[in-house]
Amino acid sequence: MEKSKVYFTDLRTKPGMNLLGKMEALVKKAGIEELDFNNKYTAIKIHFGEPGNLAFIRPNYAAKMAGLVKANGGKPFMTDASTLYSGRRSNALDHLQAAMENGYNYMTLGCHVLIADGLKGSDYEEIEINQEYCKTAKIGKALAEADVIISMNHFKGHEMTGFGGALKNLGMGCGSKAGKLEMHSVSKPKIKKKRCVGCGQCISACAQQAIVFDGEKKAEIDYDKCVGCGQCVAVCQFNAAQVVWDEAADITNRKIAEYAYAVLKGKPNFHISFIMNVSPNCDCWESNDTAIVPDLGIAASFDPVALDKACVDMVNEAAALKGSVLEDTEYHQGKDKFCHIHANTDWKAGLEHAEKIGLGRMDYELIRL
Repeated sequence: MEKSKVYFTDLRTKPGMNLLGKMEALVKKAGIEELDFNNKYTAIKIHFGEPGNLAFIRPNYAAKMAGLVKANGGKPFMTDASTLYSGRRSNALDHLQAAMENGYNYMTLGCHVLIADGLKGSDYEEIEINQEYCKTAKIGKALAEADVIISMNHFKGHEMTGFGGALKNLGMGCGSKAGKLEMHSVSKPKIKKKRCVGCGQCISACAQQAIVFDGEKKAEIDYDKCVGCGQCVAVCQFNAAQVVWDEAADITNRKIAEYAYAVLKGKPNFHISFIMNVSPNCDCWESNDTAIVPDLGIAASFDPVALDKACVDMVNEAAALKGSVLEDTEYHQGKDKFCHIHANTDWKAGLEHAEKIGLGRMDYELIRL
């Protein structure tokens, strides 16, 4: 069987060829124009960055991608889904404000920015996949309705999955709040009563009528009725309805792979990863630590599994940067950097499962431009 092709360009430039031009040349060489964009709603899935964290992909690259889609007849929109935790991106209004602060808006991108799962993170489609861990996947509606999926991924470390790349951006990133709950937890939500203000939003949103007020007008969950859908977490604006973070890292990685499978199911897709500012932790934090390796380049492929494997291999082959967390923890060259930083994670579990369910292949050919 032929290996999946992953195309790569370094970050060296010269007069007449800047990094935006190199990215465009890379994706064209990788075959992005083979996709039928004509009048197709094209979701460009990207992480807009938590304000304060400066490791996110610059909007200049996203604008170049949107322009390329439009030049090929497509209708691009830039998108991400709400976060499960309370923060600057936990609802559409705050999320859009955060995106604008980081330079993601119509003026800079030349396309619209949509929050895929709606105002409160509860707008999703349930896609049937019948996989080992998830029978259905709750995908943000704008992404579920898109005709073409392009992922633009900042490759970096991650405290739960080892690293974050294409699969993480697609799987966890495209899940609605209820979907994120399914990937992160095997337990049902809980109510932190000291935060509850008795607004009743969770009661109205619960389709199972599993939430009532107690004698102090605080929300209370009847776990005999609760199905763990996460709608209470989605609508609570006071962080009173909370996730129980108890899923094992390897299982989360496998669920992420299944959610990525749901996002791409039956749709043309293409993926590009930026191996720059390779911070040890997720872009969801409000700050980013020193990169663990020098900026390496940009990689692209039709196969998100091969792309992630190529990126992790290149980071592991690269020299560790002095002054990073790797130096703090006495890293020795040749050891897996992501497993060293996040010792309780198993990134291989996600890629192996993704390959098993037919999402892609870890066996790749790296083509350097």
